[in-house]
Amino acid sequence: MGKKLDFSLPKKKQKTPLTPKIAVVLFLVLIGLTLANLLIKPSYQSITPGDTSTSFSPEQVKELAAKLAERNLHARAAKVWQDYLSFAKVPDKERATTLFQIGTLLEKTSEYAEAIEYYYRSEITAKLSELEPQINSHIKDCFEKLGKFSALRYELMERTSFKKSEQAGGKIVAEIGAEKITEADLDALIEQAIDNQLAPMTAFMTTEQLNEQKKDILEQYKNSSVKQQFLESWLIQEILYRQALEEKLSEEPATKSIIEDLIRGTLSQQLMNRELAHRINITETDLQTYYEVNKDKFVEPTNKEDPNSTKRQKSFDEVRHEVITALLSQKRHDVQTDLIKQMMDKYNVVVHTSVLEGTEETESEDKY
Repeated sequence: MGKKLDFSLPKKKQKTPLTPKIAVVLFLVLIGLTLANLLIKPSYQSITPGDTSTSFSPEQVKELAAKLAERNLHARAAKVWQDYLSFAKVPDKERATTLFQIGTLLEKTSEYAEAIEYYYRSEITAKLSELEPQINSHIKDCFEKLGKFSALRYELMERTSFKKSEQAGGKIVAEIGAEKITEADLDALIEQAIDNQLAPMTAFMTTEQLNEQKKDILEQYKNSSVKQQFLESWLIQEILYRQALEEKLSEEPATKSIIEDLIRGTLSQQLMNRELAHRINITETDLQTYYEVNKDKFVEPTNKEDPNSTKRQKSFDEVRHEVITALLSQKRHDVQTDLIKQMMDKYNVVVHTSVLEGTEETESEDKY
């Protein structure tokens, strides 16, 4: 018999898997190519604006800060000096000097509270005799520009006192339970009350004028009896307030209604004050012009008994304060009128005067 034919399909040859050794070799080659690619590419360092700690040497940072200060970019210069102190190893004497320099830069940008902090940081870091009088002067100026006269008084007391054992303003003047009210606390409360009293005038007066007004009012509180009267009034109000909170009086409907009315009135007045402050800018030229146009309003009253007497024209310097008051009043009226008209238009306000007049006529007829 012949051979049987084999109709089965030939078996498919399986691929021989890579040996572990070859896989390891290929992996190492891949790593080598990656490293070579990194070496071939030019190295660079990204520089983030304001971040000098990773891109400049300490000497370059100093140069950058000086250049920014020369160009009156005081805020940026202060930031660069802060970066410098954050990464450079600086001796205490140089650190104290640099902190003082940051303070002067912040003072030039009107950041007076922050400037005071850096002056404090400077003198805490190292006591330098050459900086001491400058720090004293700068701190005084900053407190004055902030209008913090009570804080300034205690600051000066501490800096000029020979007795360093007791902190100025630290004497206790009153107690509410465990809470202690110090002299400094009391003066701060008085100053805050004066600030609130002068708040409506901020739109019409310069910072210097407001500070003068504040100083005049503070003079009254140098009298111990006046200060004690304020303290007693504040204590009465404070304990009543605390009792009202304890009784949850603020949650009663009648109280909520009163509070809402107070908030409504306060916010509307604050908005008006802000707009007045933004829109009113009186220059010395404005004052002189107003005086020249309205000279007849600034005349000394004549002697009625003497028919031959003449009126005396008051000089500008004599009536300067009156001129400021009059011009402010005029500009305030103009700004208020314009602002109210804008708001009326914005919120589509319509007053139906005919209806109100009709209501008045109806009430009048009802009486008869």
